[in-house]
Amino acid sequence: MSYWDKEKECMPRKELEKLQLRRLKETVYRMYAFVPAYKDKMDQAGIKPDDINSLADLSKLPFTTKQDLRNNYPFNLFAIPMSEVVRIHSSSGTTGKPTVVGYSRRDLDIWSELMARALTSAGANRYSVIQNAYGYGLFTGGLGVHYGVEKLGAIVIPSSGGNTKRQIMLMQDFGTTVITCTPSYALFMAEVMEEMGINPADLKLKSGIFGAEPWSENMRREIEKKLQIDAYDIYGLSEVIGPGVAIECPCKNGLHIAEDHFIPEIIDPETGEAVEDGSPGELVITTITKEALPIIRYRTRDLSILDHHTCECGRTHVRMKKVLGRSDDMVIIRGVNVFPSMVESVLLNIPGVEPHYVLIVDRRGNLDILEVQVEVSERVFSDEVRKLEELSALITRELESALGIGVKVRLVEPKSLQRSEGKARRVIDKRNL
Repeated sequence: MSYWDKEKECMPRKELEKLQLRRLKETVYRMYAFVPAYKDKMDQAGIKPDDINSLADLSKLPFTTKQDLRNNYPFNLFAIPMSEVVRIHSSSGTTGKPTVVGYSRRDLDIWSELMARALTSAGANRYSVIQNAYGYGLFTGGLGVHYGVEKLGAIVIPSSGGNTKRQIMLMQDFGTTVITCTPSYALFMAEVMEEMGINPADLKLKSGIFGAEPWSENMRREIEKKLQIDAYDIYGLSEVIGPGVAIECPCKNGLHIAEDHFIPEIIDPETGEAVEDGSPGELVITTITKEALPIIRYRTRDLSILDHHTCECGRTHVRMKKVLGRSDDMVIIRGVNVFPSMVESVLLNIPGVEPHYVLIVDRRGNLDILEVQVEVSERVFSDEVRKLEELSALITRELESALGIGVKVRLVEPKSLQRSEGKARRVIDKRNL
């Protein structure tokens, strides 16, 4: 088993919790002293830094949301002077003001360490050739991975997203051993490889590290089969630091959260109260080592489960299950919560179905309608009408059984649904809610 820093990754729980508490207290004191907006929130909640004397006291502190970052746009949540900020990232801001995050020199050093840890956990080493197809720029994915690769001492190919045929040429010519991108883009690359007549077995590609969108175990199997690699899930978000908050180990039984830097919680997204250990809920993260933008109890909107059982790999840090979906990506149809990953898991178990689909939600009168458009393979699409009808009926039965609501299934021809070089758009909601 390979580790980047075995002493930290396998730290005994009691020592780890002692470290977390010390760092939590330091973070709360700094935020109270240097972030007026957060001091106001604590004062309104009737909480002072001296009230935090155990990890259980974390629940006394107020949540932070994406709206808090927008309300304090651009720099009002920073805890250090702008003269000490060395980099700024931000979200796309497509639904309003973007969320802005800043980094000190030490923040970038820690982030690089976390990414080196993550890459090692997913089988990379200093001899790896890592092609980074995450987008560079204000998005944290590209540069986050890039500096982690350099910290690891491996070769980084900063290919960024897009220009898929060129990506594949680079894999061939440069001997890429690890690919990093979104899982939906990995499937698209596999599709283009097939069109180009390239057998993935002829490449040196061994593994892929995929994140930035929820993806199912069935999609993992599809990626591993089509690209003939080991596929690893990575988790992170800009507001917390970027990629590298959590990563799978070779056991692939949950993503280890770097608990020496982050404290995770799972809450009921409706009530904000903690759920029982092992129950699903919304992931909440507190940073305990960040300088420029420390963040307390950040509501990620990602739905997951924490697993505190000891992992066979020897790492002691808690594992989060693969993200089930985002509470803001969830659609409620006739009172039923539906996530794209639930649909994906069903579709990829059915022969003849391609891993490309879209959910279209509409309302007719007072009734919500869910249509699932799904691509089928060339072979299936050229079959006689009766066989297509049988496949449509099978998909409908399986989806209705899994979701508990009526579904309209529409089979579409191969390569007709829009492809994404970044995060895939899985839901189109036409209702005026």
